[in-house]
Amino acid sequence: MKTIVAALCLAAVPALAMAQGTPRPGEAQLYFVNVADGDTVASPVTVVFGLRGMGVAPAGAEIENTGHHHLMINRPPLGEGQFGAEEFTLPLPADDNHRHFGGGQTEVTLDLPSGEHVLQLVLADYGHVPHDPPLLSDRITITVE
Repeated sequence: MKTIVAALCLAAVPALAMAQGTPRPGEAQLYFVNVADGDTVASPVTVVFGLRGMGVAPAGAEIENTGHHHLMINRPPLGEGQFGAEEFTLPLPADDNHRHFGGGQTEVTLDLPSGEHVLQLVLADYGHVPHDPPLLSDRITITVE
Protein backbone atom coordinates (compact mmCIF):
# COMPACT_ATOMS: atom_id res chain seq x y z
CA MET A 1 0.00 0.00 0.00
CA LYS A 2 2.83 2.43 0.87
CA THR A 3 4.35 1.79 -2.56
CA ILE A 4 1.09 2.69 -4.31
CA VAL A 5 0.69 5.90 -2.28
CA ALA A 6 4.32 6.87 -2.96
CA ALA A 7 3.88 6.21 -6.69
CA LEU A 8 0.71 8.32 -6.78
CA CYS A 9 2.46 11.18 -4.96
CA LEU A 10 5.43 11.06 -7.35
CA ALA A 11 3.09 11.00 -10.34
CA ALA A 12 1.42 14.19 -9.06
CA VAL A 13 4.71 16.12 -8.70
CA PRO A 14 5.08 17.02 -12.43
CA ALA A 15 1.46 18.24 -12.58
CA LEU A 16 1.99 20.45 -9.54
CA ALA A 17 5.24 21.81 -10.95
CA MET A 18 3.50 22.70 -14.22
CA ALA A 19 0.73 24.53 -12.34
CA GLN A 20 3.14 27.00 -10.75
CA GLY A 21 3.26 30.49 -12.22
CA THR A 22 6.21 31.68 -14.25
CA PRO A 23 8.58 33.95 -12.27
CA ARG A 24 8.23 37.67 -12.86
CA PRO A 25 10.50 40.64 -12.17
CA GLY A 26 9.81 42.32 -8.83
CA GLU A 27 9.66 45.82 -10.31
CA ALA A 28 6.85 45.04 -12.77
CA GLN A 29 3.62 47.06 -12.49
CA LEU A 30 0.14 46.47 -13.92
CA TYR A 31 -2.40 49.30 -14.02
CA PHE A 32 -5.35 50.91 -15.78
CA VAL A 33 -4.31 53.75 -18.11
CA ASN A 34 -7.55 55.62 -18.73
CA VAL A 35 -9.98 54.71 -15.92
CA ALA A 36 -9.53 55.15 -12.20
CA ASP A 37 -11.27 54.15 -9.01
CA GLY A 38 -14.47 56.17 -8.62
CA ASP A 39 -14.78 57.21 -12.27
CA THR A 40 -18.23 57.57 -13.84
CA VAL A 41 -18.30 56.44 -17.47
CA ALA A 42 -20.73 55.85 -20.31
CA SER A 43 -21.13 52.45 -21.93
CA PRO A 44 -19.51 51.23 -24.04
CA VAL A 45 -16.29 52.08 -22.21
CA THR A 46 -12.81 51.48 -23.58
CA VAL A 47 -10.36 50.23 -20.95
CA VAL A 48 -6.64 50.53 -21.70
CA PHE A 49 -4.21 48.23 -19.88
CA GLY A 50 -0.82 49.49 -18.69
CA LEU A 51 2.28 47.40 -17.97
CA ARG A 52 5.80 48.42 -16.85
CA GLY A 53 8.83 46.21 -16.34
CA MET A 54 7.56 43.35 -18.52
CA GLY A 55 6.41 42.79 -22.08
CA VAL A 56 3.20 41.51 -23.61
CA ALA A 57 3.20 38.26 -25.58
CA PRO A 58 0.32 36.11 -26.84
CA ALA A 59 -0.87 33.10 -24.87
CA GLY A 60 1.17 30.05 -25.77
CA ALA A 61 4.37 32.07 -26.37
CA GLU A 62 6.80 31.09 -23.62
CA ILE A 63 9.01 34.20 -23.60
CA GLU A 64 10.86 35.32 -20.47
CA ASN A 65 9.45 38.38 -18.65
CA THR A 66 6.26 38.49 -20.70
CA GLY A 67 2.62 37.66 -20.20
CA HIS A 68 -0.82 38.52 -21.46
CA HIS A 69 -3.68 40.42 -19.86
CA HIS A 70 -6.77 39.13 -18.10
CA LEU A 71 -9.53 41.45 -16.90
CA MET A 72 -11.49 40.44 -13.83
CA ILE A 73 -14.99 41.95 -13.78
CA ASN A 74 -17.28 41.94 -10.73
CA ARG A 75 -15.66 39.09 -8.87
CA PRO A 76 -13.99 38.70 -5.47
CA PRO A 77 -10.28 39.57 -5.31
CA LEU A 78 -8.09 36.91 -6.90
CA GLY A 79 -7.16 34.41 -4.20
CA GLU A 80 -10.38 35.01 -2.27
CA GLY A 81 -12.79 33.34 -4.68
CA GLN A 82 -14.10 29.81 -4.70
CA PHE A 83 -10.61 28.28 -4.94
CA GLY A 84 -8.78 30.62 -2.53
CA ALA A 85 -5.02 30.94 -2.87
CA GLU A 86 -5.02 27.96 -5.28
CA GLU A 87 -6.25 30.42 -7.96
CA PHE A 88 -2.70 31.76 -8.17
CA THR A 89 -1.41 28.33 -9.31
CA LEU A 90 -4.09 27.39 -11.85
CA PRO A 91 -4.98 28.68 -15.32
CA LEU A 92 -7.53 31.47 -15.07
CA PRO A 93 -11.03 30.55 -16.22
CA ALA A 94 -12.60 32.20 -19.26
CA ASP A 95 -16.11 33.56 -18.70
CA ASP A 96 -17.97 36.86 -18.29
CA ASN A 97 -16.05 37.61 -15.07
CA HIS A 98 -12.64 36.55 -16.42
CA ARG A 99 -11.84 38.08 -19.82
CA HIS A 100 -8.77 36.74 -21.62
CA PHE A 101 -6.61 38.74 -24.00
CA GLY A 102 -4.44 35.90 -25.26
CA GLY A 103 -3.74 37.64 -28.55
CA GLY A 104 -1.62 40.21 -26.71
CA GLN A 105 -4.35 42.90 -26.74
CA THR A 106 -3.78 45.90 -24.50
CA GLU A 107 -7.30 47.35 -24.46
CA VAL A 108 -10.94 46.37 -24.70
CA THR A 109 -14.26 48.11 -25.25
CA LEU A 110 -16.85 46.83 -22.78
CA ASP A 111 -20.61 47.13 -23.05
CA LEU A 112 -21.45 47.20 -19.34
CA PRO A 113 -24.93 47.69 -17.87
CA SER A 114 -25.66 50.74 -15.71
CA GLY A 115 -24.39 50.55 -12.15
CA GLU A 116 -21.15 49.88 -10.30
CA HIS A 117 -18.56 47.48 -11.67
CA VAL A 118 -15.34 46.29 -10.04
CA LEU A 119 -12.36 45.78 -12.38
CA GLN A 120 -8.91 44.28 -11.84
CA LEU A 121 -6.14 43.30 -14.23
CA VAL A 122 -4.07 40.13 -13.86
CA LEU A 123 -1.05 39.33 -16.00
CA ALA A 124 -0.66 35.62 -16.71
CA ASP A 125 1.97 33.50 -18.40
CA TYR A 126 1.81 31.56 -21.66
CA GLY A 127 -0.54 29.01 -20.04
CA HIS A 128 -2.95 31.52 -18.43
CA VAL A 129 -1.43 30.97 -14.95
CA PRO A 130 -0.71 34.12 -12.87
CA HIS A 131 3.00 34.85 -12.47
CA ASP A 132 4.89 34.07 -9.26
CA PRO A 133 4.47 36.34 -7.42
CA PRO A 134 1.17 37.36 -9.06
CA LEU A 135 1.10 40.64 -10.94
CA LEU A 136 -2.21 42.36 -10.19
CA SER A 137 -3.48 45.88 -10.70
CA ASP A 138 -5.36 47.71 -7.99
CA ARG A 139 -9.05 46.85 -7.91
CA ILE A 140 -11.11 49.80 -9.09
CA THR A 141 -14.82 50.52 -9.01
CA ILE A 142 -16.36 52.43 -11.90
CA THR A 143 -19.95 53.55 -12.27
CA VAL A 144 -21.64 53.22 -15.65
CA GLU A 145 -24.42 55.75 -16.29
